[in-house]
Amino acid sequence: MVDDMISSAHPLTPPTQEEDQLAWLRLLQSRRVGIATFYRLMAEYGDAQTCLDHLPKIAKAAGEDEHSTFSLKAAKEERAAGQRFGARLVFRGDETYPDALNDLSDAPPILWVKGNTSLLNKPILSLVGARNASSLGMRMARFLATELGEAGFVVCSGLARGIDAAAHAASIGTGTIAVLGGGINVPYPVENT
Repeated sequence: MVDDMISSAHPLTPPTQEEDQLAWLRLLQSRRVGIATFYRLMAEYGDAQTCLDHLPKIAKAAGEDEHSTFSLKAAKEERAAGQRFGARLVFRGDETYPDALNDLSDAPPILWVKGNTSLLNKPILSLVGARNASSLGMRMARFLATELGEAGFVVCSGLARGIDAAAHAASIGTGTIAVLGGGINVPYPVENT
């Protein structure tokens, strides 16, 4: 599982220095570097900056003559935009990083988070369902979310219309986590902002 993706010779530890955090962000945002490639490169080279240094050579060997990595300037701008929005980066291995995600072989190396990050490591249940739910479905979602919240669970869902939105609305007082696929600063649909 996770151990297969992370070399024991180079254990993946979260970056604590700003330059290392920006290197993680740059590596993950670089062209043709997804989660699996990120972990493979980190296992091979040990740190994100060394991975970035090797990317042009790796790309050339794969037949890509002109490869450019995500720039330091762009990474700083992205981080600043997130911070202006009130969000921050959480790196895999940080104490704030959700424990449940560590069970995934392709866990995201970096998450943008905003709000109460202590919710990330509490018992979490997801409530999802139809966007065009019936009134009974909406009532049931609100009931379940309320009861689960009172029992100590954090409700986690997308932010879609219908069941997802009803579950979030009912659990705001006890804890809710919205997972945004389009970016932390792009709530969709807009009415769920």
